[in-house]
Amino acid sequence: MARRVFRKTGPLSDLARFEAEAEGLNELAAAEALRVPEVYGVGTDAGGAYIEMERLDLAAPDPDGERRFGAQLAALHRVTADAFGWHRDNWIGGSPQPNPRSLDWPAFFREHRLEFQLALAAKQGYRGELETLGRALASGLDALFGSYRPVPSLLHGDLWAGNWGMAHGHPVVFDPAVYYGDRETDLAMTRLFGGFGRAFYAAYEETWPLAAGWERRVALYQLYHVLNHLNLFGGAYHGQALMLLRELTDQQ
Repeated sequence: MARRVFRKTGPLSDLARFEAEAEGLNELAAAEALRVPEVYGVGTDAGGAYIEMERLDLAAPDPDGERRFGAQLAALHRVTADAFGWHRDNWIGGSPQPNPRSLDWPAFFREHRLEFQLALAAKQGYRGELETLGRALASGLDALFGSYRPVPSLLHGDLWAGNWGMAHGHPVVFDPAVYYGDRETDLAMTRLFGGFGRAFYAAYEETWPLAAGWERRVALYQLYHVLNHLNLFGGAYHGQALMLLRELTDQQ
């Protein structure tokens, strides 16, 4: 039986991004916690760069599927490393995502997530209050963690509702931005744009309960993605970024 192939294409400059995506999918597959499309190959041809993977017929999730996904995501997060980051950099959407190895999660998030996106925003002219509040948040970031010390969990990294579905009765994820970090970051992303029901969160909590105080860090982890959307898609996200920054600096 011929295999069914999904082929994603782009200019030659996308080759490194497709290679990182393939490595991320393989890292998730090796965890044996969640279904991911099998990667068939990455390369270039006369049309540019491409990645080929298993083509899956996706269906909308029902409450049972959400429950299974919640439990399986918790199992994925149980896969840990000895440091935060990853063995290579990758991309979050169209933005670079640096992943140098670190033993200090707040420092990693400050430098390679928050400050990195704020620097991109400044280059595009988003300064003023955004820059001032961003610097204040970065300098006092440790206050949002207190005694909380997460383990380096294997993360999908870009877990919004458009990056998962059901295939042949199994939850499946795709389009990852993989690295090892605080598992709360994946869950904060699920709450940013909606699309995840109570069954998903209940199953996750039953499988691996979150640490006390996780609610205080949701806005911080969402800010990373909102800043990234600001840098990728423009000023429509400026007000939301400011709102999150004000909320977070008020907590410091």
